[in-house]
Amino acid sequence: MPQKIRKAVFPAAGLGTRFLPATKASPKEMLPLVDKPLIQYAVEEAVASGIESVIIVTGRGKTAIEDHFDISFELEQLLRERGKLEALEGVRAITEMARVSYVRQKEALGLGHAILQAKDLVGDEPFAVMLADDVVDAETPALKQMMRVYEKYDAPVLGTMQIAGAAISRFGVIDAEEVEDGVYQIRDMVEKPKYEDAPSDLAIIGRYILTADIFPEIEATTPGAGGEIQITDAMRSLLKKRDFYAVRFDGTRHDAGDKLGFLIATVEFALKRDDLAPEFRQYLKSLEL
Repeated sequence: MPQKIRKAVFPAAGLGTRFLPATKASPKEMLPLVDKPLIQYAVEEAVASGIESVIIVTGRGKTAIEDHFDISFELEQLLRERGKLEALEGVRAITEMARVSYVRQKEALGLGHAILQAKDLVGDEPFAVMLADDVVDAETPALKQMMRVYEKYDAPVLGTMQIAGAAISRFGVIDAEEVEDGVYQIRDMVEKPKYEDAPSDLAIIGRYILTADIFPEIEATTPGAGGEIQITDAMRSLLKKRDFYAVRFDGTRHDAGDKLGFLIATVEFALKRDDLAPEFRQYLKSLEL
């Protein structure tokens, strides 16, 4: 029986350059999707998948993330005094959803480097990595779908989705064989290939289940452009020593780290809200598009 996955790492030290100037002084992970910050959606997915311990890799200017998951005595007291008990319950739930720890990435040197900062907190356990930019709307949480594959094959598992056309060159891409419906055994992977060189249309998206033997591979990885250490390079190295799998999960993935993707996600999530959908739908219908 594979070791249970109890911990999830959330790299959140990036500079958020795609959303400047909004992210000049505010973390991109705190951008609100309707009324919840992006990172909260990812943490909620982790908790719904059975994660007990959340490890957030932060950097300079990211204290708003720590404040968000901390207790706010003044706010809670104010809500209590004004009888806003539903809002109070929602605020309190954020602080109680999981054990949250923080570790600092002093320089933004790539996703591999960010994950490496969590090494001491992860220890020798298998763990998940979740990118808040990728918001996945799924009936069964995407991470839970991946955990089922991990438990069956006792091996690292990557989240994947099909990307049509030249857009594939913006992703890590896998070369893989389908071993059951939506589950692939990975033969190789390449980071941001040219469209004509892509080995498939299966892109790696921001959900990973990794084992602790990834850490020595990250440490041995040669930095690439800009001094960044890419997790894909470390995984390719580990792939020579153990099997890797990928899951094409059921659900819709929104790239909320992209302006257009963020706008689309905002509309989609607003239309799922009973308190907003009727009036919002009427507004959308009134637009002369």
